[in-house]
Amino acid sequence: MTLEPAQLAEQGKSAFENKKFVEAAELFRQAADGYLLARSVLMAAEMKNNMSVAFLQAGKPKEALDAALGTDQIFESEKDIKRQAMALGNQAAALEGLSQFNEAIIVYDRSAELFALAGEGDLRSMVMKSSAAIKLKTGKVTDSAFKMMGSLDVKDNPTFFERILRFFVRIFVK
Repeated sequence: MTLEPAQLAEQGKSAFENKKFVEAAELFRQAADGYLLARSVLMAAEMKNNMSVAFLQAGKPKEALDAALGTDQIFESEKDIKRQAMALGNQAAALEGLSQFNEAIIVYDRSAELFALAGEGDLRSMVMKSSAAIKLKTGKVTDSAFKMMGSLDVKDNPTFFERILRFFVRIFVK
């Protein structure tokens, strides 16, 4: 019995929730293949991004990058800005996992721009924090402080801790 892509995707989500990341990635790959056969390019791209996240969780950043590459262009061609930004975020996380920090920063920043266009302040904040963390790790502290401050300023509902952090970052950067 051949499973439908949607069934494979559900099994992939279940495997992911049970921390069976390699199994989840394989199920998402099969779902992507099925969606491609059905000419559902957007769903195939979505499954490839799910596969990317699963590989990243499995500690396989190269496979994660390979899975996500090009999906941002598919979403861009369909004017799906939010999923384009998510695809870029997945690529940036994989690049970070491969210690390709400069490339990761560039891709995280592009993802943040798109999240801003899509009105997704919390997601933008998340990728800006990832970019800032890389800059801290690589010694670009001043630039990182500005990034962190920017990520806190765009968050829709900052936590109490984030509001305090924003206050201190402003004091020390000036």
